[in-house]
Amino acid sequence: MRKFFSKKYRWFEEYFRYVNYIAAAMLYLQDNFLLREPLKPEHIKPRPLGHWGTVPGLSFIYMHLNYLIHKEKADVLLVVGPGHGAPAILANLFAEKSLQKYYPKLKLDIKGTGALLKSFSWPGGFPSHLFPGVPGSILEGGELGYSLSTAYGAAFDNPNLIVACVVGDGEAETGPLAAAWHSNKFLDPATCGAVLPILHINGYKISNPTIFGTMSDHEIELYFRGLGYETFIIGGGNMHGKMEKTLSTCYRKIRAIQKTARSTKPGGKNIPPRWPMIVLRTKKGWTGLKTFLGKEIEGTWRSHGMPLKNPKTNYKELRALEEWLGYYKIGKLVDDRGRPLSRVLRYIPEGNLRMGLNRHALGGNVYKPLKLPGLRKFEVKKDLRGKCNRSSTQIIGEYMGDIFKLNAKAKNFRLMCPDEIESNKIDAIFKATDRAYVWPLNAHDMHFSRSGRAMEILSEHTLQGWLQGYLLTGRHGLFSTYEAFATIVASMVDQYAKFLKQSRRFPWRKEIASLNYLLTSVGWRQDHNGYSHQNPSFISNVLEKHGQFCSVYFPADVNSFLAIMEDCFRRKNSINVIAAGKQELPQWVTLEEAREQVRVGVGVWDWINPAHAKNPDVVLAAAGDHMTEECMAAIDIMHELMPAFKIRFVNVSELTALGMGDERRPCLMCTGDFYKYFGRNVPIVFSFHGYPDVIKKLTWGHPDSSRFSIHGYLEEGTTTTPFNMQVLNKTSRYHLCMDMIGRVAHKNKKVAAEKNRLMKYLQGKLDQHADYIVKNGHDMMEIEQWQWGGNRK
Repeated sequence: MRKFFSKKYRWFEEYFRYVNYIAAAMLYLQDNFLLREPLKPEHIKPRPLGHWGTVPGLSFIYMHLNYLIHKEKADVLLVVGPGHGAPAILANLFAEKSLQKYYPKLKLDIKGTGALLKSFSWPGGFPSHLFPGVPGSILEGGELGYSLSTAYGAAFDNPNLIVACVVGDGEAETGPLAAAWHSNKFLDPATCGAVLPILHINGYKISNPTIFGTMSDHEIELYFRGLGYETFIIGGGNMHGKMEKTLSTCYRKIRAIQKTARSTKPGGKNIPPRWPMIVLRTKKGWTGLKTFLGKEIEGTWRSHGMPLKNPKTNYKELRALEEWLGYYKIGKLVDDRGRPLSRVLRYIPEGNLRMGLNRHALGGNVYKPLKLPGLRKFEVKKDLRGKCNRSSTQIIGEYMGDIFKLNAKAKNFRLMCPDEIESNKIDAIFKATDRAYVWPLNAHDMHFSRSGRAMEILSEHTLQGWLQGYLLTGRHGLFSTYEAFATIVASMVDQYAKFLKQSRRFPWRKEIASLNYLLTSVGWRQDHNGYSHQNPSFISNVLEKHGQFCSVYFPADVNSFLAIMEDCFRRKNSINVIAAGKQELPQWVTLEEAREQVRVGVGVWDWINPAHAKNPDVVLAAAGDHMTEECMAAIDIMHELMPAFKIRFVNVSELTALGMGDERRPCLMCTGDFYKYFGRNVPIVFSFHGYPDVIKKLTWGHPDSSRFSIHGYLEEGTTTTPFNMQVLNKTSRYHLCMDMIGRVAHKNKKVAAEKNRLMKYLQGKLDQHADYIVKNGHDMMEIEQWQWGGNRK
C-alpha cells in the first residue's frame, strides 16, 4: 500500500509539472521547446498572447479528474467556465493523446510538442479560448456565466454521465451563473446524470479581488448550503491528498444519491438530494513566477494575463521566464525524443474514458432524429379559410404534447420556458408531461413531477444554458418565451452561433439538432402589459448573426405554424426563431399551401383574386400573423371602396428567404425569382412584424429596393386597445390602404381621380377610431368583429 501511494503522489507531482510546463511554454515559446539550450530572444514569440492565472488550477482539476476516471472507470464530461484557461486544457488533451486523434501532427514527441506550443495564439493555430476545434469542449467560455447551466443541460437525461463543471470565481459574480446554482432543484437523480460543480477560487479578476475570494470558508459553506449543496472546501497544504480524497468522496455520494432515487418506488417520499460540490482555493498563477522586480506575481492580479509582457526585447524578463520554465524541470519528465516518461502518463484514462474523447461532447455522435406526429390531426381544414379564428400556440401545445408522447422512451426532448407555459397557451403539453422539479412543493401546485420534461425557471439565461448543453450533447428542444424578453439571452445566442459556425470547420463535429425559439406574447398584443412588453429586437439580433444557418419565421396561421415547426425540428445545426401571437386569429392557408410556402419561404396568395394577382396595380406583402390580418382587412376595404383596384398579396413566412438565404436555398433578392413574387414596375407596400429597418437592410442594394414602402414597429406603444397598437405604429388597415392608394395614384389616372375622396374616408375612420376608444375603452365593433369577406373574383 505504501508503494502504491508513493507512485500515485509521484505521478500527481510529475504530471502536474509536465502539463504546467506545456501550458506556460505555450504562451511564450516559438522554438527551443524543451529548453535544451539557454533561452534566447529568437525563441520567444513575436506576440506572446494568452492568460496564465487560472491555468495551473485547471490543470490540477483535470489531473485529479483523470485519476478518478482511471480508478472508477467513470463517464465524465468536463465543462470549463474560465475561457482564459485554454492552455491548461490543451496541455492535458495533448498529454492524453486526444489532440493527436484529431490533429495527427501533435504527437507526444519533441516535434509534436513544438507544433502545439507554437500553434497557440498563432495565426492558423489554436485561439486563446476554448472553441469547437478543441475535442471534449461544448463551451468556449469567452463570455462568462454560462458554464454551470450548460453543464446541467448536458446532464439532463444522461443517467450515467457526471459533468464536472469548473466555475471561475470571477465568472461566479455574473447574474447568469448566480441563477444557475438553482439548477440542482430540477435534476432528477433517478433519470439524469450528475453535475459536480468545482468553484475555483484563485482570488483575483483582471485587477480586482473576487467576491468569493474575500469570503471566509464559513461564509461560503453557509451560502452553498442554503442553495442545497454539500460543500467540500480544499485549500492550504497537501493539496493533492485533499483533492484525491474529496473527489473520491463526492463520487461515492453522487452514486449513492442516484442509487437511492433509482430504487425508490414512484410516489415515495420526496427528499431533495444534497448534491456535493467542491470549492478549490489556489493561488492565482500557482507554480508560476513568484516575484518580478520586487513585485509579487503569484497569488496576485498581476498573474492574471501574461506575467511577463516582453521577454523577447527585455533581458530581465527573458531571464525571469527562463527561471520560471526551468522550475518544472521538463528535462527530467521526457526522454531524448521529447516523449513523456511512462510514469508521467501512468494514471491517464484510456480509450473513450479520456475526457477529450467523451462521446457526449460530440453530440452528433449520439444524435437521434426526433419522432414527429403527423400534422393532419391538428390542421385547420380548407373550408374554414377566413371563416374561423384559432390560437396558433394552443394548437402547437397539443402538437408538442404528442412529441413528448412519441419520444417518451427516448427521453430526448425538453421544453424551456420562463414561467410562461400557461400564459403562452401551450399548456396542452401537460396532458403528456409535467414541469420538472425536485424540491418539495405544496399540494395545490399543479403539473409538477421529478421526471417532468417542461423546464420553467424565471431565468432566461439558465434556460438558454440548459438548452445549449442539451442540444450539444445530442438531444432536441424548444425555448418558448415572451418576445420582449428573448433579448435577455441575445448575447448568449451570439456566442452559440459562433460555436456552430466554427463547428462546421471540423468534420468530426457531426450535426446536432437545431436551436429553436418560439417568441409569443408578441408586442402587438401586449395591451394589458403595455410598452415594457413591446420589443421585437430579438429578431433583428438573430438576423445580424449568421444568415446561412439562422432563420426567422412568421407563421400567418395554424397550418403555417405546424409546417414551420415540423421544418425546424427536422433541421440540424441551425438557429430558428418563430414569432407568432397567442391570440385567436383568422386562418388562411391549407396545410398543403403552408408546406409549399415553407419550402420557398414566400407565397403569393392568388386564391384571394387570381386575376388581380396576375397583373396587379400594387403588391401588398406581410410578415407576421397580426400584420397578415391587417393586410387582408386592407384588401377587403379596397375591394369595397374601389373593386377595380388590383392587389397581389405576398406572404413572407421565412424572412431570411427574402434577403439572406440559408443552407437550403438562395435569397430571393439575389435571384430572378424575386420578380416571380413581387412583380415588376409596381409599388410594394410591406407590413412587417418588427422594426422597418430590418426589411430595409434585407432589400438594400437590390435594383428594385426603391419600390418598397415599409411599415412596422416604430417604438410606439402603451397600454391600449389591440387595434390602436397598429394605428400608433402606422401599420393599420387604414394606413396600408392610404399608402397603396398614394403610390398607385402616380401611375393610375382612375385611382388618382379618386384619391382625395378615398383618403378623406380613410382618415375619417382613423379619427373615428381615436374618439371611439377614448370614450368606450375598446375598439370599434367593425374592427373587433371583422371577418374576411371571401374570395374576390
